[in-house]
Amino acid sequence: MSTGRGRVRRARPAAAVACGLAALAALAPDAASGAGASGFLAAGAGLLAAGPAAPAVGNAVPGASPGAAAGAAVGGSGSGGGGGGAAAGAGTQAAEFPPMAQTLSDVRQNGCRKPVARAADRPSWSQVFLRPEAVWPLSRGAGVTVAVIGSGVDAGAGSGTGALAGRLTLGPRLHGDGDAGRDCVGHGTALATLVAGRRPADGGPSGVAPAAKVLAVAATDDAGSTNADLLARGIRAAADGGARIGLVAAPIAEAAPALADAVGYATAKGMLLVAPVGPDNQAVNAPVYPAGYPGVLAVAAIGSDGAPAGAGVSDSGGGSAGSAGGAAAALGPGRTSRVDVTAPGEGLLAAGPGGGTFTASGPSYAAALVAGTAALVLGRSPSLTVEQLADRLRSTAYRPGTALPDPAVGWGAVDPVTAVGAPAAAGPAAAGAPTSAATAEPVVVPPPPDGRPVRLASAVTGVSLGGAALLGLAAAAARVGRRRAAGRAGAAAPTAE
Repeated sequence: MSTGRGRVRRARPAAAVACGLAALAALAPDAASGAGASGFLAAGAGLLAAGPAAPAVGNAVPGASPGAAAGAAVGGSGSGGGGGGAAAGAGTQAAEFPPMAQTLSDVRQNGCRKPVARAADRPSWSQVFLRPEAVWPLSRGAGVTVAVIGSGVDAGAGSGTGALAGRLTLGPRLHGDGDAGRDCVGHGTALATLVAGRRPADGGPSGVAPAAKVLAVAATDDAGSTNADLLARGIRAAADGGARIGLVAAPIAEAAPALADAVGYATAKGMLLVAPVGPDNQAVNAPVYPAGYPGVLAVAAIGSDGAPAGAGVSDSGGGSAGSAGGAAAALGPGRTSRVDVTAPGEGLLAAGPGGGTFTASGPSYAAALVAGTAALVLGRSPSLTVEQLADRLRSTAYRPGTALPDPAVGWGAVDPVTAVGAPAAAGPAAAGAPTSAATAEPVVVPPPPDGRPVRLASAVTGVSLGGAALLGLAAAAARVGRRRAAGRAGAAAPTAE
């Protein structure tokens, strides 16, 4: 595809971002700023609630450096001290909404993340950017189950007036006791509501696919740390639970045979895995998993300006601020992770455990929005295979206007409107021959017809017809005048003798 068309396709998101920034300006005129960093999976085995037999978790990502976090300090603010704030970036974080972190390193000292009292009454800019409500008449994700494989999902979200009321299934807890309905970190709850949260009556943020079901699978400890064995078991449990989409909330640093086998198992069972290209609070220069495996849709984050979140992050240690500081970064210089698509992942608004609104930044939240978009697509085209679904999301993305796939943004920003509106595959032949994203021509939603040329043509035609009529009348009047003059001249002439 030519780069010219890519620029045309970027016009709509640019306008959407402008609208989103305007909405956020009204919501949060003053951005809070602070400092702090949290090492990804830093909780380690010492924080595990289980005894000596607990698995070793918390392996660090090689080549990673903690980023500078932007946002309100949460120690003692009712958010549980949240081990490192997520960066909102671009002045989009409201001071009254505490940040949601991917891990909770001080869980033993301060306990689980505390609910917040205030809920947002306006949508996040990501909702303005993606416009999922435009396709809700066609699909709201009904009949599709999305597994959230991470820290669990607060059971309260699935009951009463919760954001997932009637649509939350609590799967297994693979580390510790109980089921997946306890979310100490709050990260899994935030992801689940970004995927499928109902639309609040007060106009607050909603999920991309508000009729989809969520299967919660807890594959981390209470601090949010995990390892290859836990993730592999979580992926298998999600596939066995009937999920068509599996959102892996926490990446790990090293490839492992058990995890690779689980990815293959899920694909064979018809579940598309969606995973972030890095942790939420670090820049990385090496692949992470499962995003690094073939067949997994790897997602990076973009900011409210449409640029890769954290693209300016340094890998020299300490992390310098890019468009998202370091906390939303997974795009350090020289990073070798593959990127398939991007989605908003900076300064989002999401529900936390017990209710209330948190700000969330990082590629895991972008992956949640992609998973929700996939649910919308399957809600309308349930016969798509895993390969076809992934291809649909890539081939209908907003093109970056560069050679594809772009190292930083892959095939571009995911587009729910075009992805759901694209023709569904028909018949066994289509199922056996998915379209290549490298050659597919994206479906472009035509803009509203411009009435100016029609009005101009009508005006010109009207003027022309009016002018012709006036000329005709003038000619007729001239002829009548000549006849009358001739008649008067004849009457005045002398009679010949």
